[in-house]
Amino acid sequence: MTTISNNDTLFARAQKTTPGGVNSPVRAFRSVGGTPRFITRADGPYFWDADDKRYIDYIGSWGPAIVGHAHPQVVKAVQEAATRGLSFGAPTEGEVLMAEEICRLVPSIEQVRLVSSGTEATMSALRLARGATGRDKIVKFEGCYHGHADSLLVKAGSGLLTFGNPTSAGVPEDFVKHTLVLDYNNVQQLEDAFANMGGEIACVIVEPVAGNMNLIKASPEFLQAMRRLCTAHGAILIFDEVMCGFRVALGGAQQVYGIVPDLTALGKVIGGGLPVAAFGGSAKLMSHMAPLGAVYQAGTLSGNPVAVAAGMTTLKLIQEDGFYERLGASARRLADGLTAAAKEAGVVFCADAIGGMFGLYFSATPPNNYAEMMAGDRERFNVFFHHMLDEGVYFAPAAYEAGFVSAQHDDAVIDATIEAARRVFKKLAA
Repeated sequence: MTTISNNDTLFARAQKTTPGGVNSPVRAFRSVGGTPRFITRADGPYFWDADDKRYIDYIGSWGPAIVGHAHPQVVKAVQEAATRGLSFGAPTEGEVLMAEEICRLVPSIEQVRLVSSGTEATMSALRLARGATGRDKIVKFEGCYHGHADSLLVKAGSGLLTFGNPTSAGVPEDFVKHTLVLDYNNVQQLEDAFANMGGEIACVIVEPVAGNMNLIKASPEFLQAMRRLCTAHGAILIFDEVMCGFRVALGGAQQVYGIVPDLTALGKVIGGGLPVAAFGGSAKLMSHMAPLGAVYQAGTLSGNPVAVAAGMTTLKLIQEDGFYERLGASARRLADGLTAAAKEAGVVFCADAIGGMFGLYFSATPPNNYAEMMAGDRERFNVFFHHMLDEGVYFAPAAYEAGFVSAQHDDAVIDATIEAARRVFKKLAA
């Protein structure tokens, strides 16, 4: 007798009332094929689907679950905050405490504005950069994802120094003509862009550790050139650390690289699993924001007290002695173990890690940019993904997404993953 999966049943129902059956596209499994898993509960490094199958979870809500799912202290903080009220639309002490904590932990930030999503944070940072400089043009890099604001849904144009093309229907050409898209890690293109139109560029926005074309690290020279050119031409340097902020180090990627951006966008970890994001910079730059200045931004649920409680508790937990050393060691153990297992089986594969993020590549070496990432063996990844899913290991359901470990991914969990991968790589080599 054939058993019908509860995941299949839920997906069929969802597609009747929700476009594609999901509320965020990557969840639909379109890239890898098959039926998405509908999650019912999570604990530590694991979650369970609608058929009550347990998975080792390596997406961690795409980054926020850095201390593990349903951490008792985070849950307690949320419960206590909820008893006092869910939302007020008025200031709270919790917002002040979170702002103070972010400013203390990220030296480039003197003032910060809380919002509810990474898209809000980057969109608002862009508006602030344009408002502060009086310029329209922005520079971004192919493969970096900064949320779904119109100006940022742009891919590379047909040649160097040409403006990009929309990656989504509904994005007007008038927005696109102000967005210049360059290759990630290409210093010469940056130099050329500023040489040609430096006086017109409002800002450069970058993921200093990219996580949406899989994990790709910026080269120090790339970020140093960016800082130098922005300073020389009066442009604003925006670090999008929505994903890598508090993920790769306590002070984010800017601490790792020793680069001071003008504005930083944060999210994910600072919400601890609930919707909190932020953008911030110098007090002088932030003074352009309403109600002090002419750059407008607002949000009914910005600084929501329940979300702030989850985020503040998470920010306290990640400051425990040795937290990032242990987190980084787990991610490196996973990356090295998977690479070794693939090599044993004769499968072309490598992995990389930084802090609590990692990348899996079906190529001989880690990629340095979008084109190199796209040259990897996507079909082999898809087969690997489904075999690992069968083994009870949940990696990102797309070849172009970074993965995440939490503080609860201990050696035993990592080793179980590597053993499962060893079995899967042998099947791929057969």
